[in-house]
Amino acid sequence: RLSKNHPIPCDPSNTHYGRCSMNTTQNLADLAGRILIAAIFLIAGLNKIGGYEGTQGYMAAMGVPGMLLPLVIALEVLGALAVIVGWRTRLFAFLLAGFSIVSAAIFHSALGDQMQFLLFMKNLAMAGGFLFLVARGPGDWSLDVRNERLSAPEARRP
Repeated sequence: RLSKNHPIPCDPSNTHYGRCSMNTTQNLADLAGRILIAAIFLIAGLNKIGGYEGTQGYMAAMGVPGMLLPLVIALEVLGALAVIVGWRTRLFAFLLAGFSIVSAAIFHSALGDQMQFLLFMKNLAMAGGFLFLVARGPGDWSLDVRNERLSAPEARRP
């Protein structure tokens, strides 16, 4: 049983229009996309741990209480890891999309500054990518689909 996002089974005997290779291509693209979109949050969260005081100061200067930093780090690191492995993907993609939009509005709102405008648009683009994950799910190569398959009634039959 394949996930609801990929209903066409990959039958090795059916080479019509390369269905098997297309499914593998889709799975590779899903995995690569999850890794690429989440990597920036994983790196940023880990860097915030190393530069904790400086990050707190920057947040405070922008009007954000520094006591929120542990939550930010947890969302960035744990959310990124969850998206990468495809665990509770829709939830964490939704949270990271919201975080991207909120942080764009707070930290990159000086749209007259070309660099801030680009950073603002980068955040919106990342939110858009996460919303694709919310809408379509993580793809077959994910813990979500693995868990779905293991909990399916067919999988529990002796």
